[in-house]
Amino acid sequence: MTNLAEAWELSRNDSGLAVVSTLRADLTIQASLVNTGIIAYAGAPALAFVTYGKVKLRNLRQRPQVTVTFRAGWQWATVEGRAVLAGPDDPQPALDAERLRLLLREIFTAAGGKHDDWSEYDRTMLTQRRAAVLITPARVYGN
Repeated sequence: MTNLAEAWELSRNDSGLAVVSTLRADLTIQASLVNTGIIAYAGAPALAFVTYGKVKLRNLRQRPQVTVTFRAGWQWATVEGRAVLAGPDDPQPALDAERLRLLLREIFTAAGGKHDDWSEYDRTMLTQRRAAVLITPARVYGN
């Protein structure tokens, strides 16, 4: 595996599922399962997912290093990079509320998601204060 697209391809048949690992304040690893997709960000492909809650976001706000691992059978690939967060509690200068709304949809659909009621989806994202996590790969490796 030498690039992001090849790494993510391992998850195509599994809704983009990947294990994301963040670093806690005590320097231990926190891992969880997320749906991922690839989108264009800052002129290059980025690995992206949407999240909410306290643990991952707190870790990424304080220590943006992140590792994401994909697998299919015995094949695996890992993407390492730094996360940029964009959400109601993580404003980005280039993203107003409308662009953030569209970005969350873009990530959802890039991860294979479909929705029958986009207005309801938008309300849920806002109510739950979900954030986009955008990862520019620094290193990609696997077997």
